[in-house]
Amino acid sequence: MKTVEKQVKQLVEEHEALLSRKNEKESKTNGIYQRYKNPILTAEHAPLIWRYDFDPETNPRLLERIGINGTFNSGAIDWNGKYLLLVRVEGNDRKSFFAVAESPNGIDNFRFWDYPVSLPVLSPEERNGEEIETNVYDMRLTRHEDGWIYGLFCAERKDPFAAPGDLSSAIASCGIVRTRDLLQWERLPDLKSSSQQRNVVLHPEFVNGRYALYTRPQDGFIDAGSGGGIGWALIEDMTKAEIKEEKIINIRQYHTIKEVKNGEGPPPIKTPHGWLHLAHGVRACAAGLRYVLYLYMTDLKEPSKVIAEPAGHFLAPKGQERVGDVSNVLFSNGWIAGKDGTVYIYYASSDTRMHVATSTVDRLVDYCLNTPADGGRSQTSVEAIIKLVNKNLNL
Repeated sequence: MKTVEKQVKQLVEEHEALLSRKNEKESKTNGIYQRYKNPILTAEHAPLIWRYDFDPETNPRLLERIGINGTFNSGAIDWNGKYLLLVRVEGNDRKSFFAVAESPNGIDNFRFWDYPVSLPVLSPEERNGEEIETNVYDMRLTRHEDGWIYGLFCAERKDPFAAPGDLSSAIASCGIVRTRDLLQWERLPDLKSSSQQRNVVLHPEFVNGRYALYTRPQDGFIDAGSGGGIGWALIEDMTKAEIKEEKIINIRQYHTIKEVKNGEGPPPIKTPHGWLHLAHGVRACAAGLRYVLYLYMTDLKEPSKVIAEPAGHFLAPKGQERVGDVSNVLFSNGWIAGKDGTVYIYYASSDTRMHVATSTVDRLVDYCLNTPADGGRSQTSVEAIIKLVNKNLNL
């Protein structure tokens, strides 16, 4: 066997071993969720046919031609009995794109489809004269009751008003696509908004006959500025989506896990007790920004009315999750609720890799409704502990 053929054989075998590796539960759990030992997707999971030219005539040294830097921030959906992630894949060139990865059980054996998603480009008229977006990422998938699957994502462009020599300033808008089969995607005009929008999520049901969006208005590309938190807006038509009125339903607060900014994660899960929400919160610390995940619930009939929010984070970076391109970060924009009540929570760590944690609808609702809320001061935190101690000592 030729040397190159041996190299290819070894490459394929090692890749297959990674893809087929069984995931195992971590030994410790807090009773709320179950973490797993291995990431479910990494840069090394990317198909070899994306990265290597296997023609010995044009690549006799078997060099990697297209490098993949990370796989993270994935939307999620159940599809024909499989668990699908719409993954943000970032190349070595820093450009992100979307690709579907599929698993038979939601825990391991995730495999990318052969081709990444090729998003349609808006016409100049649909862009209102704006440039074509430079980068796209963080798609939320919503199976809406109107029969479409919508994908809402961040479309990033260079700030046209940036000072000369400033090659970092950018503007963010909400891009919108829809599909019926996850293969053919229809591009709709970007969401019209008076502010920049990076974390927009479509509610899965009509509200008062209109489409409902969870928004995150912000003054700048990174900073929330005067943006008060997670917003709510009703839209007449997703093919001409425009925010005319917007209110904040989940506010940022001083000295909390969401003092700098917060944003809705995946579309909420409908339960008999209300809508279950997963969101991310950001606070400042000596090491920079720290991203964690938290839960809250809204009223079943009034999805914009918060009815419960436990204090603090639900999931935070631990161990190797804290290390990556953007360290000390957990982010989620995808989860799947199974028919048996199991919830598969897909989260990224440090803008580098994807993980899964599992729970149940009942456990997550119990956590939301029966965990003390943030009292706003150190003393109220102590009082909550004392109350629990007294209860336990009197059993």
